[in-house]
Amino acid sequence: MTARPVTQADYDRVRELHAQGLSRNEIGRTIGRSGRTVSRIADQLDLSFDRTATRAATEAKRDDARAKRAALANALLDDANRLRQRLWQEACYVDHGGKEFFRVDWTMPEPTFADKQKIMQSVGIAIDKAVRLDEYDADPGIDAAKSMLGALARSLGAAYEQLNPAGSDGG
Repeated sequence: MTARPVTQADYDRVRELHAQGLSRNEIGRTIGRSGRTVSRIADQLDLSFDRTATRAATEAKRDDARAKRAALANALLDDANRLRQRLWQEACYVDHGGKEFFRVDWTMPEPTFADKQKIMQSVGIAIDKAVRLDEYDADPGIDAAKSMLGALARSLGAAYEQLNPAGSDGG
């Protein structure tokens, strides 16, 4: 299937519909062209499309995802807390036996050491994942600024050393 050539009529129609305030996709649907073709025509005509609505929708989606991650991080911390409390609670055990398929139930004042170890591993995983979710949304600007200031301080120190070699009285 060969592509239909772009005609002067396409250019004229894109200019006309753009002036009416139609979006790129609306223009494409109206003239039977892809959004990509409309974008290429608009670029050649020095036309641009208002992306305010797209930016706002993208920002809202980003905010929604950030809120979901924060809620999930809080839920993971709640889970870690509930799991940790199980370390010191009565533990119920069931043994289904071997080939005879008998069942034995018993309780202990608290979980066995091995079970406590597994609980603590689960607590650690839940906490780690909660922290990772928080770090995902952390402001990277602070670390970048610290890094830049550190590099600047090192450069200034090196420049000072070049201007004032060891043993020089500086005056």
